[in-house]
Amino acid sequence: MAVNTSADAPLPVGEVSRLIGRWIDRLGAVWVEGQITQLSRRPGAGVVFLTLRDPSHDISVGVTCYRQVFDAVADVVSEGARVVVQAKPEWYAPRGQLSLRASEIRPVGVGELLARLEQLKKTLAGEGLFAPERKRALPFLPQLIGLVCGRASAAERDVLENARHRWPAVRFEVRNVPVQGVHAVPQVVQAVKELDALDDVDVIIVARGGGSVEDLLPFSDEQLVRAVAACRTPVVSAIGHEPDNPLLDHVADLRASTPTDAAKKVVPDVGEEYERVQWLRDRARRSVESFVDREERGLRQALARPVMEDPHRMIEVREEQVTSLAERGRRTLGHLLDRAESELSHTHARVVALSPAATLKRGYAVLQKADGDVVRAADDVAADEALRARVAEGEFTVRVENGHVRVEDGHVRVEDGNVRVETGNQENA
Repeated sequence: MAVNTSADAPLPVGEVSRLIGRWIDRLGAVWVEGQITQLSRRPGAGVVFLTLRDPSHDISVGVTCYRQVFDAVADVVSEGARVVVQAKPEWYAPRGQLSLRASEIRPVGVGELLARLEQLKKTLAGEGLFAPERKRALPFLPQLIGLVCGRASAAERDVLENARHRWPAVRFEVRNVPVQGVHAVPQVVQAVKELDALDDVDVIIVARGGGSVEDLLPFSDEQLVRAVAACRTPVVSAIGHEPDNPLLDHVADLRASTPTDAAKKVVPDVGEEYERVQWLRDRARRSVESFVDREERGLRQALARPVMEDPHRMIEVREEQVTSLAERGRRTLGHLLDRAESELSHTHARVVALSPAATLKRGYAVLQKADGDVVRAADDVAADEALRARVAEGEFTVRVENGHVRVEDGHVRVEDGNVRVETGNQENA
């Protein structure tokens, strides 16, 4: 129930502390998991004091228990151990301090830790944090490498010495942090975030030497895994030895079996690269020489061809062909013209032979009346009728005498200026 207070009617500190204690007493017993950071067992004292800390967050709480409760697990529990405690929250009103009164302490076994890690692994994998398509390629030659490791540790020495042996010009930005214990996770996370925020850092290596499962637990912490997944800089995990496999290995862009292996995978070897450059240069030189030799052979073959030795030969051959074709075309056209001329001559002769003018030249005449009608029969004319006679060399006028003349199958002929009509053996003048 809320307490009504104001600036004019405040509660005394003791009353506030008492009310908080009343509410905490209502919580009852709870099971709490954490890591023991401080342990105080005074000889002869009936109460043991310890501090229980959350490995993933900077939060701790004091725990007290009777000596016989702690003695039950004293052989397997020490500072740094992970335990599960059944305790009842207590409020110490004179100091305003919260603590837990433990009634049972259980050490967290390796099997249970591994089972929890496996469950966390499935959860994170389901979110896609371990997906291969999320992993980024490392730069070929990083100029500045971020290194997160323990202070003066073998892991730091292995990474620095091997990297500088492979590429002496490489530079490092080192962050020394605790790599085990209750302070490891927050400080490793902070170091990774600091290095990721530096624009000059090309890749980050998180390195630690070997250790037990409990020693490597910080590198399977969910908070650290999510921090690495959020990095924009490629991260290399180099934790423990080959058999060790913390969750950091799955979320990192590259897993190295050892810190030494991380240095080899991140930094190229200057000797190997020099040999590779030499090999590529030799290969390029051989390719160019082979290309030049091939082109020279092709050029020599081209120059050895007859057309190159006598460039006009092709033109001369084509000239002969053109001349031959032109002469052939000329002969063919001449034959066609001669044939056409012959046909035209024959046709003209036939036309001339059948023309009226040719008939007139053979001595025939055409008689026409005054109106221009042609006389085709003797009955068409009358006595004393004037007719116009057309001959080959002109025309003249004739007149019909002796009245009407009837002619059958007759012919008209001009003789000595007179018109004669021939019918069989009869002639009429």
